[in-house]
Formats: sequence, structure tokens, C-alpha cells
Amino acid sequence: MKVMGCDLRWRNPNALNCVEDYRKAARGKLPPMAWTYVESGAEDMVTLHDNRAGFSNWNLRTRSLVGHGKPDLSTTIAGVKLKLPVLLAPTGYTGLSHWRGDIDTVRAAERNGTRYVLSTSASWSIEEVANAASEEPIFQLYPSQGDMAAKMMARAWVAGYRTLFLTVDVPVPGNRETWGQHVLMTPKRFMQTALHPRWVYHALRHQRLGGRNIIAGGTLADALKAFAIQTRELMQSTLNWEDVAWVRDQWKGKVYIKGLLDPEDAQRAVALGADGIVVSNHGGRQLDFAGSTIGALPGIAQAVGGRAEILLDSGVRRGTDVIKALALGANAVMVGRPYLYGLAVAGGAGVSHILEIFRSEMERALTLMGVPNVQSLDPTSLLPRDNPHSPAPD
Repeated sequence: MKVMGCDLRWRNPNALNCVEDYRKAARGKLPPMAWTYVESGAEDMVTLHDNRAGFSNWNLRTRSLVGHGKPDLSTTIAGVKLKLPVLLAPTGYTGLSHWRGDIDTVRAAERNGTRYVLSTSASWSIEEVANAASEEPIFQLYPSQGDMAAKMMARAWVAGYRTLFLTVDVPVPGNRETWGQHVLMTPKRFMQTALHPRWVYHALRHQRLGGRNIIAGGTLADALKAFAIQTRELMQSTLNWEDVAWVRDQWKGKVYIKGLLDPEDAQRAVALGADGIVVSNHGGRQLDFAGSTIGALPGIAQAVGGRAEILLDSGVRRGTDVIKALALGANAVMVGRPYLYGLAVAGGAGVSHILEIFRSEMERALTLMGVPNVQSLDPTSLLPRDNPHSPAPD
């Protein structure tokens, strides 16, 4: 059996050897309501699938007998040296996957030499995650014309956050039809949820489904209420670049603009003083038929021209995906669904194993390519699939 490049025929069926193994295992662990939140995309989910398919447009250029040892995967993001160029993205409502969501995730990231970006709609509060972290934490926020954003920034700064990821691709929530269907609790869906008693037990006992930065409770009703408040206060279609400039002026630390796909927008973000840009389409959860992130990356990298750091988000499932993104101009990538699969299956240990899978796949691939470190990757490290003998244009 082969699924998304993960061949299970010659493996122990109980072993989890790749992200796809974890995805399949997570689906069995979560009730349909939680699973569709993690896995769903906007409308027909064309963009969600294009994010994955886009990585298949490139082959890896392979050089033999280069005599390098173990490849160096370290990089620097926001002034912090990371052992692995894979950050954990802000996903929100991590408690749907595991009740200890954000706490286990921030600790797993640190154990593996990287960082977790805490979502506005996290299942644990800004202060709780800061207390759980050993390193300087990172916070994600939506720009706003009200005072909620200002209060969130003030809380984060006092708690020790010095890097802010500003998500700008959600002026309105995306049309995630399958998620909306499962939120409505019919008798059939109630029974489907009841078939996951361990999940139900932790949801009722710990009340950590999501929205703890917005309201105090964490039941399903509280999480839905928090989402409504977040939508009303922080997701506004009238937001513009002046609001981004206001956040940049208010926040004294580093600011990364997350959710850009157009080179002109990237140039404008840099002109406003952004320290970094995240090329992202929200994991295919916002505008269906938006372009893939790996497709948008080369144009944005050229437009930015090294004036700001670039991260790529959406669709990364393999170590070779990370390599392709770095070769096309990213300094690092962010992953969301993969670590949620790990959380659902084994909590923090699952998150750690997901990161170890990425590390192992990258080290093996770079060794086979004859590349000594991630800094050596550039467009000549890739070969277009439609012309596999010609390096990618620089």
C-alpha cells in the first residue's frame, strides 16, 4: 500500500515512520468534529491539494562523491539560531487534537531546537505558554481596528514575547464547508463523538478546546463563542496596510507578516518595516483556487531580495519539501497539520517524533544530494520536472 509517497508494504503496520502514517493514525484518534477542523480546507479544497502537488514540480539535483559528513540543518530566524529550519505554525484550537495542546507543543519544539508560534485562538493562554516555555516565546495575532489587538500585544510583551507573527489573510473566515457541517451536533454526530470516550473525557474534564486568550472557558460552546468574538473583533474586511503599519509602530520587537502570496505585497510589507514574511495561503483554508505557496515563493523571494527573512507555510509534509522551499528562497518553513497529527496520536512525544522525522528525512536527502548544509541550497539545487536536466533559474 502506498499513500502520498509513504510506502507501508515493508514496514511494521504498528510503526509510525512518516507524516502520512501519523495522519492516518490521527484520524482514528479524533472524533469527526475535531478531525475535520484539522484536515478541512476551503470549498472544493483545490488550493489545499495544490499546496502538496506543487512540491512535485521539482526534482533534487544529485552530486556524488562530494565527501561531506553529516549535513548541518541549522539556521537563524528572528535572531534565534535553530537546529532545524522547521517551525511549528500557529493553528489555534490545538485542544481539539490533544488537551495539553499548546503546552506540549511549545516544549516539544524547544526539545528539538526550534520554536512554536502561539495562536491568538490557542487552547492555553499567552501567560500559561510563556510560563511553560524555557526560551523566548513567539505570538501570532490578527491586525485589528479595535482595542483587542492592543490588549493582546500588551499581554504578550509583558509575558516575554518579543517576536510577533501578524496574520493578514483572514479578513473574513474561509468557507470551510465540511467543518461547518460537523460543528452542528446531530444525533448521528453525537454518537460518532461518543465512540471516542478518551477524547470526550479530556474535553469535559480539562476544557481546553480553544479560545483561552479570548474568554476564560474552554468547552465546545466556549470555543465557538471565542471564535465568534475573534471573527467580529479581529477579522475585518476593512483592514488595510495602515493597520499593519500601526501594529509595526506599536510592537517594539520583530514583526513577521504571515499570509502573503503576491510579490508586490511582499515588497510593501518590507517597506513598512517587516522583519520577515510568511508565504502562506492559510493551509488552503481561506480562498480556494489561490495559488500554491511553493509556486508563489520564487517571485516573492526575488521581490524581497534578501531585505527580510522568508518562511514558507502550507503543504509541507516531507523533509524534501523543506529542502525545495529553502532552495527556492525560504529561510525556513512552518508546519501545522503534521504536528497536530502528532499531538492527536501521542501528545508531546508525537510532536517530537514528527520533528525528528523531518530532521531525519532532511539529513538523508542532503547527504544523497551531496549538499553539506542548508545554507548551500539555492535554485541550482533543483531540477524542474518538465526539464529534469536543467537547473532551476536563479
